[in-house]
Amino acid sequence: MWSQEENCLYGSFRFTDFSEAFAFITQVALLAEKYQHHPTIKITFNKVELWLNTHDAGDIITSKDTKLAEAISELLA
Repeated sequence: MWSQEENCLYGSFRFTDFSEAFAFITQVALLAEKYQHHPTIKITFNKVELWLNTHDAGDIITSKDTKLAEAISELLA
């Protein structure tokens, strides 16, 4: 579900339609606020792409990223 690309954790997710993809992004936004860690998000119709890295650590992957990625993955379990 997640891969490492250019110092980021990258996830790509497909849904039935835009509404389902947007509902997922809403859940991700709530998690991001809870974890105080905010991903880069791209949504194109039914496809959502997320990039996670820690800006204040020099744009690298840290435990903040892995913890948020795990929480996001649990949304889809």
